[in-house]
Amino acid sequence: MDAALDIFRALADSSRLRIVCLLRAMELSVGELAQVLGQSQPRVSRHVKILTDAGLAERRKEGSWVFVALGEQARVAPVLAALDAWEAGAPDRQASADAARLAAVRADRAAAAAGWFESHAREWDAIRSLHIAEEQVEAAMIRVLSGEPIGRLIDIGTGTGRMIELFARSATTALGIDRSSEMLRLARAKLGEQGLGNAELRQADLYALPLGDGGADVAILHHVLHFAQQPGAAIAEAARVLSGGGRLLIADFAPHDREELRTQDAHTRLGFSDAQIEGWFAAAGLMPARIETLEGGELTVKLWLGRKAAGRAGEVKAA
Repeated sequence: MDAALDIFRALADSSRLRIVCLLRAMELSVGELAQVLGQSQPRVSRHVKILTDAGLAERRKEGSWVFVALGEQARVAPVLAALDAWEAGAPDRQASADAARLAAVRADRAAAAAGWFESHAREWDAIRSLHIAEEQVEAAMIRVLSGEPIGRLIDIGTGTGRMIELFARSATTALGIDRSSEMLRLARAKLGEQGLGNAELRQADLYALPLGDGGADVAILHHVLHFAQQPGAAIAEAARVLSGGGRLLIADFAPHDREELRTQDAHTRLGFSDAQIEGWFAAAGLMPARIETLEGGELTVKLWLGRKAAGRAGEVKAA
């Protein structure tokens, strides 16, 4: 009864009802909610706090932004079902106006993403021109992970969300994490257009993943490890969140001598040998399952697949 009272008190305001309906469509920042509602950010923040306290919404800070999503499904589903039943008649004019303003927010996100890609296109193209086409890398990754269900996926260092875009439809759930709030905004803009209801993005560090032991079935590190100061620790943390029998797929460079990539593109490591990766796998409780070499261009791309022993969820140590 107390939980029901909290929920009904939280919803006893038209603005908060509107927020719940908006969050049903997509995760939004407090600023974006203020834009759609036509209210100040402090006022919207107060509404969000009330909804959060009632378990109907969740807040997540990314840099200077705060994003808001619906709360746990079990808590929110009965409310949404009731709203659907009560609104089965004529269309609501306020809801229609909110939907139109929400479409404008989507358009702003897409425009911001396009602008960022345009301003950084030369940097991306310079790196990609050094190795095999990314389409071939992605095809190889799909091939390596095929034959078994993806299950719960975590993409570590998701960047603009390409791996989520590629694998989420084959997964039960898909979580993309990145330290960069700018990257996550770009990913959110891209994935928002894909209608991937099972995908989620969070700001987090690759050394402290926001999952409990055994919380994922497949983990991906796609062109991330060469930026890591401690690759062994990153692999150990990825292994920690894998379930027994879970798989870690790493796509990165073989050893090379392009020293300028350290200064121009912040590469910490100039590629990895099979022995290095297998050593980190062993320390993290992973067994090497497959290695593929994708040659073409000045840099060679490698795929390393590791598998966690069955029944070893959480039983790993940092390298």
